[in-house]
Amino acid sequence: MRDLKSQKQKKIQTNRRKQEKQPRDWKKVFHRLLRIGIASGSGLLLASGALLTVQVLLDSGYFEVRQIRVEEQVRVSEGEILEASDIKLGDSMFDLELYMIGRKIEEHPWIATAYVERSFPDQVVIRVVERQPRAIIDLDYLYYVDKSGVVFKMLDAGDQLGYPVITGINRQYLLENPDQTQDCLNLALRLMDELANRSLFNLDDVSEIHYDQQEGLILHTLIGGVPVRLGTQGFEGKLDRLEAIYDDLEPRLLALKYIDLNVADRVIVKVDTKRTIGRS
Repeated sequence: MRDLKSQKQKKIQTNRRKQEKQPRDWKKVFHRLLRIGIASGSGLLLASGALLTVQVLLDSGYFEVRQIRVEEQVRVSEGEILEASDIKLGDSMFDLELYMIGRKIEEHPWIATAYVERSFPDQVVIRVVERQPRAIIDLDYLYYVDKSGVVFKMLDAGDQLGYPVITGINRQYLLENPDQTQDCLNLALRLMDELANRSLFNLDDVSEIHYDQQEGLILHTLIGGVPVRLGTQGFEGKLDRLEAIYDDLEPRLLALKYIDLNVADRVIVKVDTKRTIGRS
């Protein structure tokens, strides 16, 4: 028979030996805490030193604006851009709200986009993209239209007039129907792009592009102001048909009432009998 009592006592003694705590190595603990303290203290000192250095630099004027450089402007003077930016020499580089400064510069009618950047320690760079007139629109007053169809500036004395004039859209229609107006301008610009690549009949032969809500686009020739009906689509094919006979038509433009290109595979030419009689 097994000696259960002795086995139980052995087990208890074994368990007690296992549960006995090992003596703590206070030396290791002290060294570990010392390393942590030194690391923390060093980090704090470095951070404090960095903040102190920055503060000293700020107080010394090291990060004050000393130069403003304007790039890529052509039509607009550097002085106008600097005035629009409202940046002053001596301003803190960190106080500049670059996005808002760019938007203020873009309020100038000739500036499409303005990019403003810091160049540390003391320089600000302003890069601009100027608008390029593509056409003139008659809205009771004459305004420039850029290549994106944006109406951006009323013409002043001395502004160039050598651009096709878009008519048929009045100011009230533009204000009440901005989306439809944008579609009309985009259509006219698309036609101008098609004309720009041609040799026999191109933008130099056009004085006006008129928009009619029923008929679409109607060109007016530079010679004689003859209406050329083009509608709203298929400009390439229609102009191909016109160019095929334009050498014969050009000498007779003063005697024509209109040219209609909206009939498939044909060019309809209407003679103005009054003009013909007037010339004879």
